[in-house]
Amino acid sequence: MSRQRTYSAVAMSVVAAIVAVLSIGGVGQSLFSEHDGTLISTAKAAEKNSSVADASQLFSPVAAVLRHPRCMNCHPRDDRPRQGDDRHPHLQNIVRGEDEMGFVNGRCTACHRDENSQHSGVPGAPTWHLAPLSMGWQGLGDAELCATLIDKEKNGGKDIAALVEHMTKDPLVLWGWTPGGDRTPVTPPHPQFVKELTAWADAGAPCPATAK
Repeated sequence: MSRQRTYSAVAMSVVAAIVAVLSIGGVGQSLFSEHDGTLISTAKAAEKNSSVADASQLFSPVAAVLRHPRCMNCHPRDDRPRQGDDRHPHLQNIVRGEDEMGFVNGRCTACHRDENSQHSGVPGAPTWHLAPLSMGWQGLGDAELCATLIDKEKNGGKDIAALVEHMTKDPLVLWGWTPGGDRTPVTPPHPQFVKELTAWADAGAPCPATAK
């Protein structure tokens, strides 16, 4: 009996040694996975959630640009366009109008041309107008801002590719980086913004989770 117990102890030691070696090589993890799928599933879920959280952070630099006064002044959540870095309501009581370009005698094009005026200082760019009311961003958190931006029912039917093209090539958008006068340009530089925008779009345009 003593000899049998000795053989058993040796056999157990050998098995333990083999498991240890396999574990070092990563095989042990596979053996372990077969016997504890719940733990492995939990680990994978945590990894996935972490990846989603990291991806949603890609929207942060995009949101920072969208909140710049050069952008927000044309994206109010009411019928009054804004002016200046302090975003005060447009002087002369200018209002949105039915086509986002002013009302009756207060039309945008009455003062805003295709380029800045060197004489009056009035800013200008092609198709100067307010964004649709559905694209008003003032007061929105990152999650709401992102959701509004990618909602085709609110953004004029644009998919993600069209949004990227709009913010990459539209002359009115580009004006924000070269606004002239004493107006503060959008930061960071446009090429850097395009990289950040593209990274967000390539990740599937993820939005941050809504705060609970």
